[in-house]
Amino acid sequence: MVAFAILIFLFLGSVEGFSTKTQPCTYDPLKTCKPALATAVFSTVSFLLGAFTSVVSGFLGMKIATYANARTTLEARKGVGKAFITAFRSGAVMGFLLAANGLLVLFIAINLFKLYYGDDWAGLFEAITGYGLGGSSMALFGRVGGGIYTKAADVGADLVGKVERNIPEDDPRNPAVIADNVGDNVGDIAGMGSDLFGSYAESSCAALVVASISSFGINHELTPMLYPLIISSVGILVCLLTTLFATDFFEIKAVREIEPALKKQLIISTVLMTVGIAIVSWIALPSSFTIFNFGTQKVVKSWQLFLCVAVGLWAGLIIGFVTEYYTSNAYSPVQDVADSCRTGAATNVIFGLALGYKSVIIPIFAIAVSIFVSFSFAAMYGIAVAALGMLSTIATGLAIDAYGPISDNAGGIAEMAGMSHRIRERTDALDAAGNTTAAIGKGFAIGSAALVSLALFGAFVSRASISTVDVLTPKVFIGLIVGAMLPYWFSAMTMKSVGSAALKMVEEVRRQFNSIPGLMEGTTKPDYATCVKISTDASIKEMIPPGALVMLTPLIVGIFFGVETLSGVLAGSLVSGVQIAISASNTGGAWDNAKKYIEAGASEHARALGPKGSDAHKAAVIGDTIGDPLKDTSGPSLNILIKLMAVESLVFAPFFAAHGGLLFKIF
Repeated sequence: MVAFAILIFLFLGSVEGFSTKTQPCTYDPLKTCKPALATAVFSTVSFLLGAFTSVVSGFLGMKIATYANARTTLEARKGVGKAFITAFRSGAVMGFLLAANGLLVLFIAINLFKLYYGDDWAGLFEAITGYGLGGSSMALFGRVGGGIYTKAADVGADLVGKVERNIPEDDPRNPAVIADNVGDNVGDIAGMGSDLFGSYAESSCAALVVASISSFGINHELTPMLYPLIISSVGILVCLLTTLFATDFFEIKAVREIEPALKKQLIISTVLMTVGIAIVSWIALPSSFTIFNFGTQKVVKSWQLFLCVAVGLWAGLIIGFVTEYYTSNAYSPVQDVADSCRTGAATNVIFGLALGYKSVIIPIFAIAVSIFVSFSFAAMYGIAVAALGMLSTIATGLAIDAYGPISDNAGGIAEMAGMSHRIRERTDALDAAGNTTAAIGKGFAIGSAALVSLALFGAFVSRASISTVDVLTPKVFIGLIVGAMLPYWFSAMTMKSVGSAALKMVEEVRRQFNSIPGLMEGTTKPDYATCVKISTDASIKEMIPPGALVMLTPLIVGIFFGVETLSGVLAGSLVSGVQIAISASNTGGAWDNAKKYIEAGASEHARALGPKGSDAHKAAVIGDTIGDPLKDTSGPSLNILIKLMAVESLVFAPFFAAHGGLLFKIF
């Protein structure tokens, strides 16, 4: 944080040679605006604010989850309904905390910055973009570091414990089991929380930057200017009401009611939110206004802006349900993957990969339609508010997502505490539903990342004063092709990191089983601390190279090749990153649930493939261990790659526009 804050200050301050004189405004050279040094100082402050809020959100989320794990286990003694309410409410607390924190800090920052900037709204909201950069840069470490941590432990525990030693999952005799449970909190709670917070902060920043140079900013209309924040605050109220449907209005009595209850949350929040957006659009916006569109002002009606938000909101729901269809073992795609385990691990892997590639089709069409509609109506501002629409029900999305790891760890605690088999069955039922809903959360995160990075891309192009991005020019095309390669490079790094950390973990777990007398009989305890240390060291060391790739690429490209090439890199990484992220997450989710389908043995078909320990089950476990780094490390981290590169380019745009493209200037 400190190193990057210094970079922001030095780069942005040097645009005008650290002068404190007022300068002509970027978008209206006849007026004078605050000096570039002010932008440097305030961007640095907002970067630190965003990073701090992201870290606090992740920390509080983990604290809540840790309290909730044991409570859920204890509630499971009374029945599945009580355990569900505890796990779900804990997730909801985290969701509301994160959404409210992000909104509050952003609102306070805008009001404090306004004391200095006064009427220079374009300068004010340009400085605010640092907030999104801070949020996302911390999310990168949470997601990548957390993903490496959790999956090294998970793969190590599964390969030795389940496949080699034939002991149950979360068995206290397994040395890697504590590291695995800690990892769930690090990767799924802290990582997911800071990831969605980053998306929220960036889409708000992108919308505010474009609005500040539209009629809202030029005429100083504060209420419509803060429309992006109003959408999010209505979202918090809607989610508060929606949560009551899961915990108070309808009581869950049986296992089969869990998944429908969670899915209802998404539908109810989307329907209520549509009504909420309609009301605030009618109250907060003038009936007609203009939006900045690459150098011209485009006339937009308030109902068109409402449709932009609504199309993003409903596209999110579609992506969520498609993800659920491809990753839940209630439907045929995952059942086919489970069935392919009869002939071994190879066919399981082939079927899983095919499923992942196929699951990309509908989400991409949903994103494409929402981009087309929102861009046609309100240019880049439309895309930014569509992303905010998708994220407006973030509190419900996070409640559903955090519920998964909380239930998973509750099962681990039940197993380790030697509680009765019945309690473990109840927590497993909660966890199976949570697995699917976690995939829905990842779908939301990836879909919103696509819209957010496109909105940021638009803001960057406007800020860097590029009128058009022409794919046929060599400068842009080389950027496109290199940008499309970056997600592959990034995935390779994160996958290999998990692989090498898991290798150390497997060796350590094997060593303990072979050398500690009485470990398999349960008379002595394993050395958990060594396994935790392997995971911790690996995650901290291994997240540096992928982190550096994401953070340094825009700086290197912008300084040496200029803004046109950088715009190509951003477009290329967005297009390829979204596809890889969706297919990786869904492939991993499908393999995981195919394994759970065989283990649960709920249907005639599943019982024919099982029980635990059968050849088909072993093939399913191998598929699951391959899918683990895909669905929890590289897949979800990619959405941060595409957002972070875009927001970083936007923050440094003034510097790149003034001093970038050194190589092309030399030749």
